[in-house]
Amino acid sequence: MDALEQAKFDEQGLIPAIAQDFATGEVLMFAWMNKKSLLLTIEKQQAVYYSRSRKKLWFKGEESGHTQLIKEIYTDCDNDVILLKVEQVGGIACHTGRKSCFFQKLEYNNWKNTSKVIKDPKDIYG
Repeated sequence: MDALEQAKFDEQGLIPAIAQDFATGEVLMFAWMNKKSLLLTIEKQQAVYYSRSRKKLWFKGEESGHTQLIKEIYTDCDNDVILLKVEQVGGIACHTGRKSCFFQKLEYNNWKNTSKVIKDPKDIYG
């Protein structure tokens, strides 16, 4: 059985995917994949996700240039989550212009911003 057949997609045909910096281990972002995006990710060795809001494939970096080059791909013990270890081109994974989407830390029952904007989103997306 091949890797795509072993992956367990949900009722909508999606599987959660976590992108992690290959060099540092930092979690960069979370997104969804469908069978086609996982296949393209494997073939192109570049992250391709599925946008639920736009209902289409999302080639990471197609607008920003901040692509994710695949170093390794894992699945969890139940085969229902994908982990992509990536090289983040440009050092920015988040649409807010930060390195990681996970920059809000819970402190004293409030979310505290723990990361600076590397590049203004207006300069990235126009």
